[in-house]
Amino acid sequence: MKKLMFLVAAMALLASVWTSPVFAARSGGTLNFMAPYGGDLSSLDPSKTSRYQDYLVSMNIHRSLYRWDPVTNVPVIDLAESVDVSEDGLNYTFKLRPNIKFHNGRQLTSDDIIWNYSRIATMQPASPAYKYIMPIKGAKDMNDGKADTMSGLEKIDNLTFKITLDGPVDLKFYLWLPAVGILPREEVEGKEDRFGTHPVGCGPFKFVKWVKGSEVVLEKFDDFYMKGLPYLDKVTYKIMGEAASRDLAFKAKELDATIVGSVNYPEYLADPVISNNMIEVAEMFTRLVGMNPDFKPFSDKRVRQAINYAIPADLIIKKLLKGKAFSARGFLPTTSPAFDPKGKKYEYDIEKAKMLMKEAGYEDGFAIEHAIGTANKAWGTGIYEAMMPFLKKLNISIKIEQMEGATMAQRIRDGNFQMFIWSLDSGPDPLEALVRWHSNTPRETSNYVAYKNPEFDKLLDAASKERNESKKIELLKKADAIFTEDAPIWFFNYNKAVMAFHPWVHNLSKVAPEMMFQDLTSVWVDETSPRAK
Repeated sequence: MKKLMFLVAAMALLASVWTSPVFAARSGGTLNFMAPYGGDLSSLDPSKTSRYQDYLVSMNIHRSLYRWDPVTNVPVIDLAESVDVSEDGLNYTFKLRPNIKFHNGRQLTSDDIIWNYSRIATMQPASPAYKYIMPIKGAKDMNDGKADTMSGLEKIDNLTFKITLDGPVDLKFYLWLPAVGILPREEVEGKEDRFGTHPVGCGPFKFVKWVKGSEVVLEKFDDFYMKGLPYLDKVTYKIMGEAASRDLAFKAKELDATIVGSVNYPEYLADPVISNNMIEVAEMFTRLVGMNPDFKPFSDKRVRQAINYAIPADLIIKKLLKGKAFSARGFLPTTSPAFDPKGKKYEYDIEKAKMLMKEAGYEDGFAIEHAIGTANKAWGTGIYEAMMPFLKKLNISIKIEQMEGATMAQRIRDGNFQMFIWSLDSGPDPLEALVRWHSNTPRETSNYVAYKNPEFDKLLDAASKERNESKKIELLKKADAIFTEDAPIWFFNYNKAVMAFHPWVHNLSKVAPEMMFQDLTSVWVDETSPRAK
């Protein structure tokens, strides 16, 4: 067996955050944070929701088997002190930490892991978290009502259990999300409605109150398994869906930190104080323009490459998006473990674009009659308008069709387009991100440009079987390079998530899957905070 041992979680966590060299960490104080995504929360039972608005709060109440490490940009074990992975990648044996307690005082055991994953498999209506436990052997049978237990879950002793998979997948990318947080059975069974509004977990903070439409208050859990943590005495999540309200509250020092949108980004960047207290990260979403190979010009790689060379993505990002994006170099974002900083980037080169068009027999250009998109400012039809004058140099015209997101999604799945502009998941698992372009992946599920390349497929197939992590990453880099060279899409940008904070806040993290997924365990405020006591 290949044994993966990890350092003490507290040490790893402290090493994985954006830190300040000026102050020593102190305990105490309150952090006024925000829940910025729309209206009120739906549920603090993480297995009953798919909303990020809920997750960003519940992740500090509950803990999952793995947690996200912002330094390596991969999940690492959290509730377990060790995991043994078999050579074939099908069997994971976990040893739980012996000092983990729920907020009601009971110790976490193997039974809790097995019960939680079994609950997710049998919930009615279906749990949004089911897709994360699907790789476990027997999960589908349990979900279909064909089994009362999950064959891939085995208790060895109170602190040791084994997970067996149907096929080799990288389990850490499935079991780190708040959706699969571990809950105490006795607090959930027969009390599910109440649990969603009065949760009990084993995370760094315990629930105090939820004032509907206004705020959620958490307080420090003194028996949290990481000695000396959390630092904060209290966290208050202010429910603020409007960017203008967050901006005012932040400037009035009522919020200690705020997510920064495209409207406020230039102003915050120009502020000499705020600009020194911002963190930015390339979130794992890639904005792109897909080209349908059923449209004859786009069946020629040279035409697709010409479009990539003809459009100055950097200029559009600077002028239209006010710099709030990272220019794309391949499909995988800069925060992906398989991103290749030496990979090909389509720099603006109109002469090369014209040459490729001539070689492909399209020197006189062509008309794109069905370029579909939504009104989204960052990746909608406005981007097409910015592209137009540059494509005109290649004698390419565009007719734009703007529509609602659901309508566009159906058009894309049906292949009823010539171009589409969208933002697609490109992580956190780089293999899963690239598999969307495998020739065996149907267009209606995610291979929206019907991409086919046998060499690309071989690399992904090899990566799916490779147990050596560094070798796997190299295979994925090569696959992304082939995809980039084939240019089935226009590579636009990776979303730049930005968070601003006041100088008294320390240890916020650059979380690539979602900036708001802030683990507040090691966040602290110094004496200059208005809520330091």
